[in-house]
Amino acid sequence: MNFKVLTKAYFLLTLSVFSIGAIAQTKEKDPLHKRIFNLSLSEVKDGAPQKKLLKDELEFKNGKLFSTLLNEKFAYKWIKYRIEKDSIYTDSTDTEVRYLDIQATATDESNQTIMISLITIEWDIEGTYKITKNDKMKKYFDVVGREKGGKPPKKDKKNPPEKMRLEGEEPSPPKKE
Repeated sequence: MNFKVLTKAYFLLTLSVFSIGAIAQTKEKDPLHKRIFNLSLSEVKDGAPQKKLLKDELEFKNGKLFSTLLNEKFAYKWIKYRIEKDSIYTDSTDTEVRYLDIQATATDESNQTIMISLITIEWDIEGTYKITKNDKMKKYFDVVGREKGGKPPKKDKKNPPEKMRLEGEEPSPPKKE
């Protein structure tokens, strides 16, 4: 009888330890998942940027990125990326800012390689696209952009908005000083 109780207690203890370990090892969510950026690309030839800007839309989803420009002009579809650096720092206005360094590389059947290097700081993004064929530079783009939907509105800590009123409710009278 005593042996059965000890066996059950040991089994429950072992099961709970493994359950806690499994919960602790859950994968962190991708900070770029389902984010879309509007980009402006400037092709660089002979060290000088061209005057004509190209527009692009860059979408991140499930550890892959999709560029409409790269798909239309170079037939690249979803490209796997990795986040090299993910950090949060406080800027001069005491606001927490998230910094992400993103790298992606893909090669197609014709030995054409795309190398993407991007940095996102909150809703802004900048970086480069390098396209090589047989290890010779074919195209080079400087990339700059902002998250679709734009910069979120800044919260005013000094003057918070009045409490929201329900539909049909009269506004409160102004305070007399």
